[in-house]
Amino acid sequence: MRRPHFNPYLLLALTSLFWAGNMVMSRGLRADLPPVALAFWRWVTAFCCVLPLALPHLRSQWPLLRAAWKKVVFLGVFGVGCYNTFSYVAVQYTTATSATLLNSFIPVVTSVLALAFFGRRLARPEVIGGLISLVGVVLLISRGSIATLLGLELNTGDLWMLLAVFSWSLYTAFLQWRPQGVHPMLLLAAFIVVGLAVMAPMYAWELSTGAAINLHAGSLAGILYAGVVAAFLGFVCFNAGVAQVGPAVGSLFIHLMPVFASILSALVLGETPAWYHYAGMALVFGGILLTTRKPTPAMAVSPAVMR
Repeated sequence: MRRPHFNPYLLLALTSLFWAGNMVMSRGLRADLPPVALAFWRWVTAFCCVLPLALPHLRSQWPLLRAAWKKVVFLGVFGVGCYNTFSYVAVQYTTATSATLLNSFIPVVTSVLALAFFGRRLARPEVIGGLISLVGVVLLISRGSIATLLGLELNTGDLWMLLAVFSWSLYTAFLQWRPQGVHPMLLLAAFIVVGLAVMAPMYAWELSTGAAINLHAGSLAGILYAGVVAAFLGFVCFNAGVAQVGPAVGSLFIHLMPVFASILSALVLGETPAWYHYAGMALVFGGILLTTRKPTPAMAVSPAVMR
């Protein structure tokens, strides 16, 4: 039976929407949800979602999964174990502006890694489109003020965010390593098991410091959103999208996160959009459209370059 085909760009756009909501939530509930606790229970929740879909494939595909265990561990460590944990720690100590700015460099780092390890060169429209969308991100998060950018200084949270950026870029660039023939739900479940194993000692250390979840309706809703929407649905959409368009183009959709964050702030918090919101959104969407435009035969990249 053929799997249903979905537009990869729609899947990647939905991923950014889900993750923008997660960033807003984690920043808003940082006093009630310690970072490692949020990351750990987020993935426990996601695992509960994916397990019923993964178990039917475990017996028949276990040999394939076991044969590729090194790749599964690598992707699970950086994609599940490190990225969200580090980013949640980061927003405890740095501003949303700094975190979003650093996060927007994921496409750049991913492209460098894809070139260094796999020889995947970007076509000219991809480079130009990526730069245009990056300018749009900077315009959005700086609120159109050069002084805001010049006033940013690296702190402890920014260093954690840089680690998060590198972790996610590694996961995205090396996602093409994923073992072929393994069902996506089973593969995601394996990544989560590895990630939880990485987070468990960090969570134990956090508990030893006295940090604990302040459980109430809002924090519970935050964990459920992070687990079901941002982790489970977000990873399913992201993995499927990157599988079709490649890591460099797929990671570019990260630039939609501040766009969606601005829209969510206007809808949920009643903030009035300013000129830089509209200009930044136009640049981000324009850059992504340029990057995802199908090349004409004259622009097509030769197979030798794509290898």
